Amino acid sequence: MSVEILNGATIVGFVEDEEAFNGWVKKRFAALDEDQDGMLSYAEMMKELQCFRVFETDFGIDAKTDPDEISALYFFLFLQFDRDSNGVLDFEEFKLAMKKIMLAVADGLGLSPLQMILEDDGFLKKAVEWESTKLLVP
Repeated sequence: MSVEILNGATIVGFVEDEEAFNGWVKKRFAALDEDQDGMLSYAEMMKELQCFRVFETDFGIDAKTDPDEISALYFFLFLQFDRDSNGVLDFEEFKLAMKKIMLAVADGLGLSPLQMILEDDGFLKKAVEWESTKLLVP
């Protein structure tokens, strides 16, 4: 984990850089696809959905929520991304899901800089790393 400063523009810039974004999505998809079948099952995608900590409240304190409610919410999210309703996500569905999630987070953050604690392998950290490479280019 590390402490970083970012805002919504950091995330939008990363998503709009197709080469960087697609490279990250490919690596993330491969890491989640445990059985290497080219599809993400609900169980495989749960790991990614849980990273978004939907039920987290202020200052990293998790809300005590009924496990059935959490499960139902994650399943609902999964169904939103399964565009062909075949019960799994292919790469394109996953890429679209990640893009929508990241842009929603960017919209929620707004343009004011925020200092956040980020997980090393999370998408926000990747966006910050991407932005830092852009700042170093003359």
